[in-house]
Amino acid sequence: MSASSEGPLNLMLICGEPSGDQLGAQLMVRLKELAGDAVKFTGVGGPAMAAHGLQSLFPLDATAVMGLREVVPRIPEILRRVRTASDFALSTRPDAVVCIDSPDFTHRIAQRLHRLGANIPTVNYVAPQVWASRQYRARKMARYFDLVLALLPFETPFFETRGLRAHFVGHPVVERTDRISGGVALRERLGIAVGARVLAILPGSRMSEVRLLLPIFREAVAAISAIIPDLACIMPAVPHLAPLIRELAQGWPSPLHIVESEADKFAAFHTADAALAASGTVTTELALAGVPMVVAYRLGWLTYLLVRPIVRVPHITLVNLLLKREAVPEFIQNRCRADLLAEAVLRLLQNADARQQQKRDLREAVHLLGIDDEKPSLRAARALLDFVREGRANQRRSSGT
Repeated sequence: MSASSEGPLNLMLICGEPSGDQLGAQLMVRLKELAGDAVKFTGVGGPAMAAHGLQSLFPLDATAVMGLREVVPRIPEILRRVRTASDFALSTRPDAVVCIDSPDFTHRIAQRLHRLGANIPTVNYVAPQVWASRQYRARKMARYFDLVLALLPFETPFFETRGLRAHFVGHPVVERTDRISGGVALRERLGIAVGARVLAILPGSRMSEVRLLLPIFREAVAAISAIIPDLACIMPAVPHLAPLIRELAQGWPSPLHIVESEADKFAAFHTADAALAASGTVTTELALAGVPMVVAYRLGWLTYLLVRPIVRVPHITLVNLLLKREAVPEFIQNRCRADLLAEAVLRLLQNADARQQQKRDLREAVHLLGIDDEKPSLRAARALLDFVREGRANQRRSSGT
């Protein structure tokens, strides 16, 4: 039995890294719009969710990691936090546990609740891309999740044919359009000359990504700035990684401005002529901002050897997956080399035709993500409330009240 069928809805939201924290915050805003004080929140989140009233059970430092070299040393702490979160759910009996992204962490909580027979409804918001690799995992998910809130339209039939209820809500990143502003003011504040070319540098939101990619990005920028001497770089950094980024970026080969706030990140996108980015949610934000980009990614060699044979998609960037072609240049693993990255970035900075073509491609991609429809987080909130209220109604019927 879950929470009482009377009183406010109690939703336990759980994320494991900064991108999930942003999605969780957007979801909280929409849930409050629809339900007001009739919904209460508990769970695990970061500063974005805290700004909307969530008191997190613990910080995201141990869970925002990726790759064997980063994950393995932290497994004991991650497992302790899985137990802490699942024990909290067992003691508080929320109407639903909503697992937001970070499947290596959040799914373990749903699995443990299922294994212990908790009978607490579980929802996955941002499902892992099991359609891209190891598709058998979808049937496994159906054992411990009751609903998937899908970001991409083709995910709904994929999950439902494998026994897992799914509801397409759209990609929340398209809601950030209004936040992409302030580029001129940021340039003035940072002292970037009018007319200077600006390159946004996005080395990732995980420690492992930053350690692997930032040295390669530095070398690429050295080659780019040798040809474009007025180049200025802006590097948005998530707060918990800012000290590491500042340390690794010492002696950067061109003027570098590291910014930490969300507003400055979007202002950087607003003024950037191009971007060099790690694969991830940020590439979709760049697409929304219309910033031509080059995408790079590298895993530790052991992780790559394990992952490579099971990947079933030709691209890793969402823009390319949606368009079914490489509109955005991708440089993965062995091709993630400074000389190749520099060449691709220079093409965007120096070739107006190439830059405009990618801008057209980015507009097409964000249209496919639902930018012209109802806000995805509002659809997600409505679907979640309908699901939880349906569960309460079923509970009342089964108890004869």
